[in-house]
Amino acid sequence: MFDAIAGRYDLMNRVMTMGQDQKWRRFVVKMAGDPGAGLTLDLATGTGDIGALMTETYPQARVVGGDFSLNMLKEARKRFAGKQQISWQACDANMLPFGDDIFRSVTFGYLLRNVDDALRVLREVRRVLKPGGRVVCLDTTPPAKNMLSPFVRFYLQHGIPIMGKFIARDEAAYAYLTGSTMDFYTAEQLAQLFSEAGFVQIGYKKFMCGTIGVHWGQKI
Repeated sequence: MFDAIAGRYDLMNRVMTMGQDQKWRRFVVKMAGDPGAGLTLDLATGTGDIGALMTETYPQARVVGGDFSLNMLKEARKRFAGKQQISWQACDANMLPFGDDIFRSVTFGYLLRNVDDALRVLREVRRVLKPGGRVVCLDTTPPAKNMLSPFVRFYLQHGIPIMGKFIARDEAAYAYLTGSTMDFYTAEQLAQLFSEAGFVQIGYKKFMCGTIGVHWGQKI
C-alpha cells in the first residue's frame, strides 16, 4: 500500500494536515536531542522528512533512514540526494538489522499503527539504542470525546478518504489510515506501552485537536 502512494505521499500529508505535519516533525527532532557526531535512526522514514530535518538541525549527526517500503526509500533518495549524512536502508522494524546499543536516538513517524505488535517493535528499538538514548514517536491517536469530536470524526472518516481519492488516487489507502487511527492506542495507553518496553522518562504531547501524539522515552 505504501509503495503505491509513495509518489504523492508528501503532497497528501501537507493537504490533510493543513500544513501542520512539518511542525510536528520539527518537534520530534527537538525532543530527540542532539546526537553530536553519533548515529541516529529514523524508522518508517517514508520520504525522509524527519531524517532530513535531523541533519539540518544537528549538522554533525549521521542518520540512517530505514523503511519497509522500497518505493518510499526511492522517493527519499530522490528528494534528498544531496544529503550525504543520510544512509537509506530497507529494514523491518520487527527485526532490525543492527547490533545492540548503536544509536543515540531513534525516531519514527506513523510506524506503530502499521505493525502487528507495537510492543515488540518498541523493545527492538530499545535494543538498538545506546544507554541514555532517546526514542521519539509521532503517530495518530484516537480523538477524545468532546464537543469537537463529531467534526473530527467526520473529517477522519469521510474527508481524508475523499482527499486520498483525488490527490493520492488511492481512496482505500486513506480509508485504512482513518480506520487505523480510530482503532489505535490512546495517548495514555501508548505511554504505558513505552513503559512496558522498558523506557523511562516517558512523556507525550498532543496536536491537531488531539488526533496526533508525539511520545518520547529514554533507555537507561
